[in-house]
Amino acid sequence: MQNIKSYIKENQQRFIDELIALLKVPSISADSAYKADVLETANIIKLSLEKSGCDHVEICETEGYPIVYGEKIIDKNLPTVLVYGHYDVQPPDPLDLWNSPPFDPIIQKTDLHPEGVIFARGACDDKGQMYMHVKAMEYMTSQNELPCNVKFMIEGEEEVGSVNLSKFVKANREKLKNDVILISDTGMIAKDVPSITTGLRGLSYVEVEVTGPNRDLHSGLYGGAVANPINVLSKMIASLHDENNHITIPGFYDKVENLSDAERAEMAKAPFSLDAYKKSLDIDAVYGEEGYSTNERNSIRPTLDVNGIWGGYTGEGAKTVIASKAYAKISMRLVPNQDWEDITQLFKTHFENIAPKGVKVKVNPHHGGQGYVTPIDSDGYKAASKAYEQTFGKTPIPQRSGGSIPIVSLFEQELNSKTILMGFGLDSDAIHSPNEHFGIWNYLKGIETIPWFYKYFTEISR
Repeated sequence: MQNIKSYIKENQQRFIDELIALLKVPSISADSAYKADVLETANIIKLSLEKSGCDHVEICETEGYPIVYGEKIIDKNLPTVLVYGHYDVQPPDPLDLWNSPPFDPIIQKTDLHPEGVIFARGACDDKGQMYMHVKAMEYMTSQNELPCNVKFMIEGEEEVGSVNLSKFVKANREKLKNDVILISDTGMIAKDVPSITTGLRGLSYVEVEVTGPNRDLHSGLYGGAVANPINVLSKMIASLHDENNHITIPGFYDKVENLSDAERAEMAKAPFSLDAYKKSLDIDAVYGEEGYSTNERNSIRPTLDVNGIWGGYTGEGAKTVIASKAYAKISMRLVPNQDWEDITQLFKTHFENIAPKGVKVKVNPHHGGQGYVTPIDSDGYKAASKAYEQTFGKTPIPQRSGGSIPIVSLFEQELNSKTILMGFGLDSDAIHSPNEHFGIWNYLKGIETIPWFYKYFTEISR
């Protein structure tokens, strides 16, 4: 691995150009209007894996979008690393908040990234981070430095709940057999503070519908006489938290893992500036569950948030109307031991029970997944830690993330493998938001670090 820095330097512009070409394709899995683009992206990934040195690459059809599978088996007696990533992206809305078109990538220099950042939807989540692994593979095979076997499984439905991935994994256990799973779909604390994600929250995502009268009504003739679904929905949502921002759904906290004071003290050692946090978000105060710090609220505690709410007239000008229906999308981030299906049922029962007379309520579950915690004494974690030490010159900090990758717990259940989350993004990368971006430094640093993981994992696990 000693010449990896020079290899990256020689090929830096090509690596950037290839990523930009990938980012130009709007592979939005949530919107069927982009089906052709999602399928085109799968083909791009297939060709990239072939060029990277995989001996066998195939597009595996599912009931939805395909999974791109690739492998290079150099010796069945050596360990096997399974790389997971996704090629689909979030919708870019609201478009008017982007400073540049979301699928027309641009590079700009910032104070944090004087070497430049790539602005585009999917730059960090997850095309940029996934493509680091493809380029790391290219380096290892081209220089004859691949120390073990490798398999790739890149899907196109992560942003809509990995709807068909579980079926694929269950039907292909032998094909996907591995010694460790490697994912880059998370972040690190800072450019000069590497970290490894050791925990993910689970997820329950639902859509609710409140129906009042059988048609939209004139707000003058009927206002105050019939239940207004938007008013009712607003009150119902407001009641889901108490004055301490504690979630009020009965049974919601029954299985929540409560960390010890010692564990919380270790978490608190991670570098964090509350002032910088507030400044980056342009807020004057933080908000959340009483009794917990900001970093605890967004990692080790469960949450409930409204992701979208609508109903009635929202166009330009005025329309005096009481809507027949009101809707909201709600996500609940869960911690270890909370089962997402149980929580979805608890929500459904509670939300239906608190509906007043005069309206009908429907709860439609969308998708979900379990939380995950990986031990820091595993061979995979030790290898990742040594890899970061090699390229950053310092030991990475173990850190729990507030995000969710629902399929990670599925991998352990079906493939009996631990997952290592080597993320190179930053909190400031605006994933899922307008102006998403990924630092060129982070992108290239990932390509530099990943091959060292292969080397150390092979040495440690043999």
